[in-house]
Amino acid sequence: MPKTAFITGATGLLGRAVVPAFQRAGYTVIGTGFSRAKPPAILKLDLSSESAIASILDETKPEVVVHCAANRFPDKCDNDPEGTKALNVAASSTLAKLCSSRNILLIYISTDYVFPGIPGEAPYEADATPAPTNLYGVTKYEGEKEVLKEGGLVLRVPVLYGSVEEGVGNKESAVNVLMDAVWKAQQSEGGKVKMDHWAIRYPTNTEDVGRVLADVATKYLETEDRSSLPKILQFSSEDKMTKYEICELFAEIMGLPLDGIIPNTEGNDPNAKVQRPYDCHLSTKALKDLGIEVATQDFKGWWRREARAFRH
Repeated sequence: MPKTAFITGATGLLGRAVVPAFQRAGYTVIGTGFSRAKPPAILKLDLSSESAIASILDETKPEVVVHCAANRFPDKCDNDPEGTKALNVAASSTLAKLCSSRNILLIYISTDYVFPGIPGEAPYEADATPAPTNLYGVTKYEGEKEVLKEGGLVLRVPVLYGSVEEGVGNKESAVNVLMDAVWKAQQSEGGKVKMDHWAIRYPTNTEDVGRVLADVATKYLETEDRSSLPKILQFSSEDKMTKYEICELFAEIMGLPLDGIIPNTEGNDPNAKVQRPYDCHLSTKALKDLGIEVATQDFKGWWRREARAFRH
């Protein structure tokens, strides 16, 4: 009998890649969403309702739950602190308790933003002490603690890119949206857009994260005594780029000038509500020690295919 994987946030940027990754690994997959749920393929689930979560877990009886659903854009989190805490912390806590009482493996998706990203500190090992600098990071770290308390598993990932949903577009990803910025820069009449050329990012493909999650789930489900296995894992590409450098690469791929975008090396505006870390690079040592493949797709190659721009 194939094992069942239950994916929250299955309509989101990451969730849409996690579902087929588990299917390829031989799992029966149940995906849930809320505003974009499309039954029967993606079931509608209100993660603020403990009874609704309990009911669907009892009905589907999964061996593993991957919790992708989250408020994950730092500025949006700051504009809706209560909603962010409800989803990133309270719902994660409820899910963790319900999974624990049913002996279901829970994998909680967290972020590199749990770390302060102080120059010289990266790469961060999985056991490094978190010290988030903004509300998004704080709520994801609080969610981590709730999940770990109930015996769940944490996988931290950095900024993600991947195939976006038609009608939603590139705004689903802080990386994809930079392609829009490059196109918009072609239409700017003399005005130049400042683009961050200070914070270092490690854009990671959602398909790679999906594969790693399926491999991790299989490893943990096949291990009778999980107490010897790590509770916190981290996955990241090694592609090291600022937002401006990503825009440069996009412009090169598309054969477009980048005159309308200028690099901003000033770092965080001390008056800005959301402070972003400088470098939160995640070490993948814990995954490697488990024998999990941590190779990632070539960033430039993926975007060439995505943009159908086979330039040399």
